[in-house]
Amino acid sequence: MRTRVKICGLTREEDIDAAVAAGADALGFVLWPGSARALDPGHLARLAARVPAFVTRVGLFVDQDDEFIRRCTPYLDLIQFHGDESPEACRRAPLAWVKALRMREGIDLHAAAEAYREARALLLDAYRPGVPGGTGEVFDWSRIPANLAKPVILAGGLTPDNVGEAVRRVRPFAVDVSGGVEAARGIKDPAKLHAFTEHVNLIPES
Repeated sequence: MRTRVKICGLTREEDIDAAVAAGADALGFVLWPGSARALDPGHLARLAARVPAFVTRVGLFVDQDDEFIRRCTPYLDLIQFHGDESPEACRRAPLAWVKALRMREGIDLHAAAEAYREARALLLDAYRPGVPGGTGEVFDWSRIPANLAKPVILAGGLTPDNVGEAVRRVRPFAVDVSGGVEAARGIKDPAKLHAFTEHVNLIPES
């Protein structure tokens, strides 16, 4: 099965064009104000209008209120809950959703897959206390069970240099990258975008 590619943290129209040209399947927009890549709903609307058909627009939220999420959903296709949202909170989402889990010590991914059973996938990211994501750190991929009941989106410190190994070892449904394809914070590098997707797609199917 082909591994899909999500490019996250987009802030400029030209970066959307570059990500699409590189073959991205999904584009991530950060709606959490604590991020340096954060967008407000107006900026989101302008960027979302740039995204062509059949490329999924994903909104990233971190423990935010339902009303704000609803304001953003006309410009999105999928919600990514990246905080400590309960299963009940996620179920109130007005769109299909994925749940991000930080790989803290002792996490039970099988239990999480059951608790968040309505999620379309689980996004697995590196854990750093007090930081909801975007750490640029890689976690131990061997901690991911092969028989997890949900599709896995692999995140955490991925770059063009290590994504090939990540796909070979984990065989995730998708990979998610932000800082690993940037020239500066929030500014994507077209050469890195192409290198990243090429290394994902070079993986032989087996």
